[in-house]
Amino acid sequence: MIAETNGYMAAALDEARRAAAEGEVPVGAVLVRDGHILVRAHNRVETDRDPTAHAELLAIREACRILGEPRLPDCDLFVTLEPCAMCAQAISMARLRRLYFAAYDPKGGAVEHGPRLFGQPTCHHAPEVYGGIGERAAAELLRGFFKDRR
Repeated sequence: MIAETNGYMAAALDEARRAAAEGEVPVGAVLVRDGHILVRAHNRVETDRDPTAHAELLAIREACRILGEPRLPDCDLFVTLEPCAMCAQAISMARLRRLYFAAYDPKGGAVEHGPRLFGQPTCHHAPEVYGGIGERAAAELLRGFFKDRR
C-alpha cells in the first residue's frame, strides 16, 4: 500500500507542476477508486476566474459527474497541500473514505490546522486522514512558486 500511496501522491505532484506551469498555485489532486486513478485535477482559480476552482473541488465534482453519484464513500483523495476549510467541508460532504495530503498548511489548512474541521461536532463525516506524504517535494514546489512571484 505504501508504494501505491507514493505513486498516487506522485501523480498529484505532477498535477501541481501543471498548475505552476499555468501560473496557478501549485496544488494537485488525484481521486482514487478501486486502486485506480479516476480523476486528476489541479488548481484552476486564475484560469477559470473562479475562487472555488481548487484541485480538491474540481476532482470531487468530476468524480461525481463520472460516477453519477453525489457521494464518494469508496474513494480516496490525494492532494499536495493540506485542504482549506472550503475543501475540507467538500471532502466531508462527499463522504470520501480517506484523505492523504503532502504539505501541511499552518496558515490556510483546516484539517490539522485552523478549524480542524473533521474534529468538530458539526462535521457529518470525517475521513481517515494521513498527512505528510511527499511533504518535502510539495513544500519545495510551493516555496519555489511563491519565491518566483515575490
